[in-house]
Amino acid sequence: MIKFIFDLDGTVTSQETLPLIAEAFGLEDEISELTRMTIAGNVPFVESFIRRVHILGKLPVDEVAALLGKVSLYGKVVDFIHAHADDCIIATGNLDCWVSHLTKRVASRFYCSSGLIENGRVSRLTNILKKEQVVAYYKNTGAKTVFIGDGNNDIEAMRTADVSIATGLTHWPSPGVLAITDYLVFSEEALCRQLNQLLSLARA
Repeated sequence: MIKFIFDLDGTVTSQETLPLIAEAFGLEDEISELTRMTIAGNVPFVESFIRRVHILGKLPVDEVAALLGKVSLYGKVVDFIHAHADDCIIATGNLDCWVSHLTKRVASRFYCSSGLIENGRVSRLTNILKKEQVVAYYKNTGAKTVFIGDGNNDIEAMRTADVSIATGLTHWPSPGVLAITDYLVFSEEALCRQLNQLLSLARA
């Protein structure tokens, strides 16, 4: 048994979602530098995420969900997920209320962060997902785990997984990811080849 656990932003989506929200609502100046520094590993993910949600949480949840429901996806990656839906999981720090429409397009099991919604807006965070806990859960079921990601907040999940794949599809993977990954890919085609190879080995 094998489980593929995917980061969402920049791995399944071809755009980082928080900057996309910020741009759509005219908040890009406040968000872009925080996002850049987080991806580079210069600001801890949890601190950055709390600060970004504080800014973006003032926006109407239904409008944000509708926007992210239309985000560009890596088609070949999504095709792989659809073809192996029982073996694929998404683990994202993003808020469940914001990705509610997007989950229907990807058609995979999602693990997300969550927040308290008051008057149609996110008033505060109630849980920030630790991706490594998702990996550990599936390892404890006896599955071989493969984590696919690119950002600093993926490092502990990649350490926990049996196999890790760093993706450079949207931007260069963080230095911490590069230091520990088992495989490095720079295209959808290369990623899907690697996933299919691991799937074949697991089923052999």
